[in-house]
Amino acid sequence: MHTPPRRRTVLAAALAVTSAAAGCSVPEPRRAAPTADPAPGKPIASARSRRALLMQFSAHPDDDLYFMNPDTQRLLDAGVPLVSVYVTAGEHTGRNRIAGMPETPPDRAAYSSARHQGLRQSYAVALGLPAFTPWRREVLTLSGGRRAESDVLTHGGRRIELVFLNLPMHTARRYMAVPALWRDRALELRTHLSADSPVTRSDPYDYDRLVEVLTGLLRRHRPTVVHTLDPDPDIQHSDEATRGRDSEQPGYSDHGDHTAVACFTWAALCRWVSDAVRDGEPIPAFTTSAFRGYYNRHWPKNLPPEVLAEKAARLVPYGGDPSWRCGNPSGCGDYGVGGDRPLTNRKGWVRSTHHRWPGPAPALAAGPDGRLAAYGVLGLRAVRWRETAPGVWSEPVDLGGGPLAPVLGSAVLDDGRVLLLGVRFAALDGHGGANRREVVLLEQRSPGGGFLAWRGLGSPERGDDRGRRIGSPVAVAAPDGRVHLFVRNADQGVSTRVRAADGSWTPWRPLPGGGEVQDGLAVSLDASGRVHVYAAGRESVRHWVDGVPGPARLPLSGSTVASAGGELYHRAPAAARLDGPHGDAGLDGYGAVVAARSPELGTVLLGTDGRGRPALRAGDRLRTRGGTAVATALRLDARGATVVGLGADGHPWSWRP
Repeated sequence: MHTPPRRRTVLAAALAVTSAAAGCSVPEPRRAAPTADPAPGKPIASARSRRALLMQFSAHPDDDLYFMNPDTQRLLDAGVPLVSVYVTAGEHTGRNRIAGMPETPPDRAAYSSARHQGLRQSYAVALGLPAFTPWRREVLTLSGGRRAESDVLTHGGRRIELVFLNLPMHTARRYMAVPALWRDRALELRTHLSADSPVTRSDPYDYDRLVEVLTGLLRRHRPTVVHTLDPDPDIQHSDEATRGRDSEQPGYSDHGDHTAVACFTWAALCRWVSDAVRDGEPIPAFTTSAFRGYYNRHWPKNLPPEVLAEKAARLVPYGGDPSWRCGNPSGCGDYGVGGDRPLTNRKGWVRSTHHRWPGPAPALAAGPDGRLAAYGVLGLRAVRWRETAPGVWSEPVDLGGGPLAPVLGSAVLDDGRVLLLGVRFAALDGHGGANRREVVLLEQRSPGGGFLAWRGLGSPERGDDRGRRIGSPVAVAAPDGRVHLFVRNADQGVSTRVRAADGSWTPWRPLPGGGEVQDGLAVSLDASGRVHVYAAGRESVRHWVDGVPGPARLPLSGSTVASAGGELYHRAPAAARLDGPHGDAGLDGYGAVVAARSPELGTVLLGTDGRGRPALRAGDRLRTRGGTAVATALRLDARGATVVGLGADGHPWSWRP
């Protein structure tokens, strides 16, 4: 069922006519965007008062399976409960395509229901249950009395809840509904009714109502890990025929629904935090990961065969089959996705998992007493944890700066002071408002001490739209006292600023040589103090030495790269093996790798093995740690190698193999 959108613009139209006659224009009143207070010193929810919970927000049924796995599955396997929210009904054209069979008449209510059934099948299997295990299905009352379907399944102490908001994918004029809702101040949509759902009445949504509902869900469940889609996809120039085949929005490497739902989700996260600050409550302690979407088609693939097989297996029960007897009259999955089709699809979305802001986290530094401090982003704000004893960490201290993207860059000056660098959501406003990102800096006053005020370093880009495409900052302190900062730019090259020893900064400039690279830059110093930057490119790894392109053509990498002592570590596309300067580096797995070097230990590598466990390679020894981590970082010192991970509960742990 589709109800045409309603516009509440009679007064605005009258004003526009009057203003046009007078030779000027009067814009509609703008609503205030959700904001977060960047000032430090706010209380943060204690790790002792919260339980780990993963909450993910998708535009369509299957976005989580294609783009957020295997991260989601790893957390489920570790016993972390999941709440998965789907904003649209996924009804599309209403055609549930069956390979080799004539097309059936469109039925949007049935197709939406079949896709929801496919999700129940997939997540039942993810919990180790038969695909057709019954779920508890009921009506969930949301902010403002709106309704959603909530499906709950528990097994062996583990719990999954699927929440279907069921906004339409298209307006009556065939506009993409949720992107229009993000842009349009006056648009109102009514929810789509899926067949066989306990929700039997449609509800209205406008921009503010959707932000309120998402904020209410966050407040209700209080997640410690949040998965979103990519709010700022890459600029992607394609001809109209190619763009249509790839289902991408004009000019950008993703579906328009993915981008809009991600922006709404980040607006809700900002609102959740700002409401806590306003009400004097502790900052909710959660980490965030944003996942690239159709971006995956444009770059070398990064999942090795065994991880890919596991990920693709989750799409088989989702796709289902028309011969299945699942008990849902409207269908047993999204038939065009079942079987081996995710692996044979030319777009190859399933073959990669990319984070929008990749990088090692948390950032580590030793204080004057030798104890470690860890810096990360919690509740969209920078925080510091300190070791109170070896392997024992304090509660986080709020350093402010929010709302920040999930990853901080860092550099340690010669005197031991720490510089923290992040990407700030300087503005995040729909209905025609600003949407701006900037690089920000937090500088420590004294070693181990407090910090100066946050400082903006601007952006290598001009204009908000291009500025939204910048990547995670990485930095290194050189022996001459300078700090070199690098950021991927909107043209998919690398831009840099340099901080002189006196604290002044040069302007932004692009590194010469151009080239298209992925985010996840690696920077290190060689024995001569030269600065090496590596980035995984579209055709080969790109390399700069002291800002000049390196002399040798390097191999192609599927994943982000690592560097220690000026040397490169990378994985070939779709390969588990990590290669270093002398061949096999002895750390098979997938995902990001961290490299560090010391005179005592040589090069030490930290990554993730094929089962998602933290893995450390030092010399001829390989060690793995049970369990999983949201992020891990590596430090080498007189005590040896220390791995600091951030758990799903938002609290750090230490591992000294």
